[in-house]
Amino acid sequence: MNIKTYSALKSGSDIRGVTIQTAEQDVTLTIEAVYDISAAFFKWLSAKCGKTQLTVAVGYDVRLSSPAILQAVQQTGISCGCNIINCGMSTTPSMFLLLKEEGWNADASVMITASHLPYERNGLKFFTPDGGLESSDITEILQMAENGERLPAADGASEDRSFMNDYVKKLVTFVRSSTGKTAPLFGKRIIVDASNGVGGFFARRVLQQLGAITEGSINLEPDGNFPAHAPNPENPDAVRALSEAVLSSRADFGIIFDTDVDRAALVDGNGKPLNRDSLIALTAATILNEKPATIVTDSVTCDGLTDFIENLGGTHVRFKRGYKNVINEAKRRNAEGEYCPLAIETSGHAAFLENYFLDDGAYLVCKLLVAYASQSQRREKLSDLISTLKLPAEENEIRVNFNENSLNFKREGERVIEELKHFARLEKNVRVAQNCYEGVRLNYAKGFGDGWTLVRLSVHDPVLPINFASDTVGGNLKMAKDLFYILDKFPFLDVTNLKKFINREN
Repeated sequence: MNIKTYSALKSGSDIRGVTIQTAEQDVTLTIEAVYDISAAFFKWLSAKCGKTQLTVAVGYDVRLSSPAILQAVQQTGISCGCNIINCGMSTTPSMFLLLKEEGWNADASVMITASHLPYERNGLKFFTPDGGLESSDITEILQMAENGERLPAADGASEDRSFMNDYVKKLVTFVRSSTGKTAPLFGKRIIVDASNGVGGFFARRVLQQLGAITEGSINLEPDGNFPAHAPNPENPDAVRALSEAVLSSRADFGIIFDTDVDRAALVDGNGKPLNRDSLIALTAATILNEKPATIVTDSVTCDGLTDFIENLGGTHVRFKRGYKNVINEAKRRNAEGEYCPLAIETSGHAAFLENYFLDDGAYLVCKLLVAYASQSQRREKLSDLISTLKLPAEENEIRVNFNENSLNFKREGERVIEELKHFARLEKNVRVAQNCYEGVRLNYAKGFGDGWTLVRLSVHDPVLPINFASDTVGGNLKMAKDLFYILDKFPFLDVTNLKKFINREN
């Protein structure tokens, strides 16, 4: 009997795996798995909708394995009586937005993407009109796939129909209506690094339509090999490439997208990255300049960001890492009557209440373009909005793995976190931060680290990610030494990476 196990393909609220064999990795998301998982999804959706004849839209990004996966999803849908709309190459956000459009009448959509991951990876992301599926939904669908559950055989149909033209028109219309001008970016030089993903359209079909000059843009052509750099706005090589392009073209600023355009980051005219805390502050400023609000972020944001938000009359809530966690917390607070219009991660995932809490990198950039148009009228730069933001002198992230002695990494991880809390209670120069929604965040006094460290347990992997930030150069080393002294006592932890960091900094 062939027992299929697909649970390892779960990645938060998505499905991801290796689709192209490499010397280092075997294929895990096989075409057979795609057939089984998509069949399970159609049955799950049928039960959710209470109907057997479904209409489902399918789109994909530039990855080399996307056409084969598209064919598998499409054939599976047709074989169980579904009407499949092939949307072609699309952004992930566009595949959700079409569910809100009259005339499409789609019950759900499927996006074939692995976001910022390397070329050999791919995956499936599911949407209903209520939004992206939850982690628990993915668990259920994978269990159904393992059990071979599917709808009865029937005759479906397919058609080719793209939503991208409508999506682009919405972006352009939003900026024009928000600024009151047809060409609010006239004469401004703004360049794009699309990371050879789907986002190349933004230069010609959005920025140029708004009057911007986009000469100097790079990596606009879709290429699933990602030859220039990793398709990730956080990747140092990617940020460096955009910074160099901005400086060489003398652009006012530059924009970088990930593969499927659900994330973005900026580089200012001096080649300085506007990502992570800077991007959050910039986005928060566009909202808080209008009215007080609560801004939900992930847990690794700096204390200077909190001060910045509070000085603008806002409230800063740090929540669990993971864009769905941040979005769901913002939704929960709104449902309870608290005005919470923005959920944003340091990774660049940003979701607005006004846009269905959809994490859309292109929409985020358009919000910032509106702010930039307003700043330009006053002869100010976009980065002037965050001139008072105080950033740490240094930031680092280290991952401590559980070793072969580990028996239950989640239980052991909680034990480590409790020990760190106990340590902080005994030390007068260290205290546990309040309102910490995951792991433990320790605040260190000036002279003893002058910053904070966050130790948390990875949701899926046997890893303790550790973040450091200090207002003093050398502060992270002091905090790392403290942690090493504590963590080295646990036989189930491999503290090699922490030791390497300390030796490098000494």
